[in-house]
Amino acid sequence: MVEIRLHNTKTRRKERFDPIDPDNVRIYVCGPTVYDRAHLGNARPVVVFDTLFRLMRHVYGADHVTYVRNFTDVDDKINARAATLAEGGDARSLEEIIRALTDETIGWYHADMDALGALRPTQEPRATHYIDDMKDMISTLIDKGFAYVVRDQSNNPPEEFVLADREALLSSHALFEVQKFERYGQLSGRWLDDMIAGARVEVAPYKRNPMDFVLWKPSTDDLPGWGSPWGRGRPGWHIECSAMSKALLGDVFDIHGGGIDLQFPHHENEIAQSCCANGTEEMARYWMHNEMLQVEGKKMSKSLGNFFTVRDLLEQGVPGEVIRFVMLSTHYSKPMDWTAEKAAQAKATLAKWYRATNGIEAAQSVPDAVVQALADDLNGHMAIVHLYDLLNRDMLSELKAAISFLGFGEAEEIKWWRMDPLVTGYGVSPGQIAEIPPVLDQIVRRIQALRDERRYDEADAMRSALRDAGVEVRITKSGPETMLLPDFDPAKLDALE
Repeated sequence: MVEIRLHNTKTRRKERFDPIDPDNVRIYVCGPTVYDRAHLGNARPVVVFDTLFRLMRHVYGADHVTYVRNFTDVDDKINARAATLAEGGDARSLEEIIRALTDETIGWYHADMDALGALRPTQEPRATHYIDDMKDMISTLIDKGFAYVVRDQSNNPPEEFVLADREALLSSHALFEVQKFERYGQLSGRWLDDMIAGARVEVAPYKRNPMDFVLWKPSTDDLPGWGSPWGRGRPGWHIECSAMSKALLGDVFDIHGGGIDLQFPHHENEIAQSCCANGTEEMARYWMHNEMLQVEGKKMSKSLGNFFTVRDLLEQGVPGEVIRFVMLSTHYSKPMDWTAEKAAQAKATLAKWYRATNGIEAAQSVPDAVVQALADDLNGHMAIVHLYDLLNRDMLSELKAAISFLGFGEAEEIKWWRMDPLVTGYGVSPGQIAEIPPVLDQIVRRIQALRDERRYDEADAMRSALRDAGVEVRITKSGPETMLLPDFDPAKLDALE
């Protein structure tokens, strides 16, 4: 069997992956809070852990891997978005708006991630379907002395309660007491005493410790809420993942993943409450975190004007396969930089692969070198290098199997490469390829249209004009291929429009 080695955030080293039960490999990844479109950064963990899912299915068998990724559909951000819609004239109740908003956003998310070639996880639980599990876990934590309940009385000292005092527990907070968990901070390498010393203004005076976190909080009548021993309210964010993972994967499972931004406090809090409630030494055997995404070397933000969603890119004509290629080209543990140049190079490479494998029967097995690359801590870059090698060695059946294994689909399923001329360069920089004026695409399409109409002399005249601009157009069975030559001059293309 293939040996898989993964970098375990918990131990800070690469380790051999040994599943708890090889017949039931279990993975949990924190999913989106569903109130808006997924931005490009949200897509990175989807691609990373989809690749892990594919690898595990390949090694252990599709029926022996359970992958859970949740939807957070109860959250203050969702409530705020719904309130904005109501203020904008939506006449439905806030509860109806929230339900419609979360349903629509989940639909958007599925469509966008499908476009990236991501397989649907085995289970996609919605937090609102596991409220009883969350309440049970909170009750266990309180009973064991790891959590406490207080009533938030503004401008008054905090008032503490015991569960037997049912009358007084209306509109109460339940909080996890971090000092009761000695290993708090191990995952992130942050020490509790240091965090307490560095804590700034305490915005919740009812907490015993500024690092204590919310398990349950009150809800007003107009907000989503459920009855509980602590009054009508809703769960804190962290308890959601602990309850859902326990319900679907058990007290301890194999791999927990997510973006590095979730390592603290979200994953740290998950570990604390899960271990204390379940009486276990660990929540997951291996922890994996992908690094953040940048755009053209800068942090993605609306203020910089470089913030965009996956849907924005798709509607601009960037194929989902190209987005996936760019993301896999950088190791998941390293910051990733999205650039127009990388996208252009990825598109050209994929088009070449699709043209070469169109109509070819895929090999029965994935080339071992490609599998081994992913087995070495999901080294997507090295896997892609092996695909280049398969093309150079004219191993097209193996190339087709590898393309599919990496989630890029097959040539027969993909349409965009048939329409776009294949652009490559000889003696020109990748930057020149990325900055090709759109008019070149229009001219090459016109050449193909003239040939389809058997107006060969006119088509050849246009090809000759392009050659004078440093562009060679080759006619192939699968469509035109465009080669940029050393004397390529973009300015001359404008005159041909």
